[in-house]
Amino acid sequence: MKLRYLAAKSVLCTAAFLLNIGVASAAQPVTLTLWENGAPTLNGLDPAKENSSNPDWIHGVTNPTVTIYPADNPNGTTLLMCPGGAYFALAAMHEGADLAAPLNEKGVNLAVLKYRMPNGHSEVPADDVWRAVQLLNDNAAKFGIDVKRIGIGGASAGGHLASTVATHPKEGMNPFAFQVLVYPVISMKEGLTHGGSRENLLGKNPDAAAVEYFSNELKVTPESPQAFIVVSADDDVVPVENSLDYFEALKTNKVPVYIHVYPSGGHGWLCRDHFKYNSQVVDEMVNWISTLDFNK
Repeated sequence: MKLRYLAAKSVLCTAAFLLNIGVASAAQPVTLTLWENGAPTLNGLDPAKENSSNPDWIHGVTNPTVTIYPADNPNGTTLLMCPGGAYFALAAMHEGADLAAPLNEKGVNLAVLKYRMPNGHSEVPADDVWRAVQLLNDNAAKFGIDVKRIGIGGASAGGHLASTVATHPKEGMNPFAFQVLVYPVISMKEGLTHGGSRENLLGKNPDAAAVEYFSNELKVTPESPQAFIVVSADDDVVPVENSLDYFEALKTNKVPVYIHVYPSGGHGWLCRDHFKYNSQVVDEMVNWISTLDFNK
């Protein structure tokens, strides 16, 4: 599906949402500030240097938000998407907002997280995820969100964040109903991980305990959420073994998992015209989400 088509469909879905007065009063995507009274943790970056001039490469994030793209006729399912960018920046359009139209068409809400960069403060991104989930819960009635049908997704380093919160549930919060991972970083093990993501998350010389804690292939349990994983075999940025090891861990724990390894494409291709399988992967993702069995 081409980006121009996605953008046009997003506008159409937004316009149609105006007709549905029973769910939410606003037709446009709604952006919520995560920490209006200040975050409990800081990343040490200068807020004045956050740069959002390119919406598909936002860097230096210190002011996190979640933007909700509501479906015209929501079925209760919501995907909270974490764009990638090596824990340095966020590809917030092609790994986030550009998924709104096809998901909305199937009744699925999309929420795109602009999370703070860790800058070596490893707890910061996950804090933002859980705060975003709380805001989705608080606004569930407004946007037609079933709080037991919220999934977490991410691409590249965003896939590491997504798999982190999927495998490290937070006490007092509903577990995620599903996870969607696109060419994800999963492990922090040297030689397997993506070096830039590891350094930005954990610092230059992380201790063994931190590496083990954030190597999410080691943290899967039978209670982990069902998963959708897509990756290219020729990815030379994030080794495909990240996805394969995670798949094996899920399979071993009898967690329902879908994986598709495309023969080519490299890295960073989600919602990109140049990716040979672009329409296929978006269709597969949307269809998988829209036909999930939430009783598992």
